Amino acid sequence: MSLSMAPILMYDEQVPGEVRDAIRSAYEGPLHLRSAKLESAARILYRETGLGCGDVRELVGLPDEGDLR
Repeated sequence: MSLSMAPILMYDEQVPGEVRDAIRSAYEGPLHLRSAKLESAARILYRETGLGCGDVRELVGLPDEGDLR
């Protein structure tokens, strides 16, 4: 089990609003859509920051597999 920073990120004012909205939507919406919405949040965070793909995926609580580009 991985530790997700997503619940913290969704309230951090330093995180872009679009990312916070995507994470909030992932946790407030249906469970079966959560992974897709977290992927969306990870893509935005990747695009908006200098963080690496694996780091961004880990921050939102996704497995390290996959490419956000």
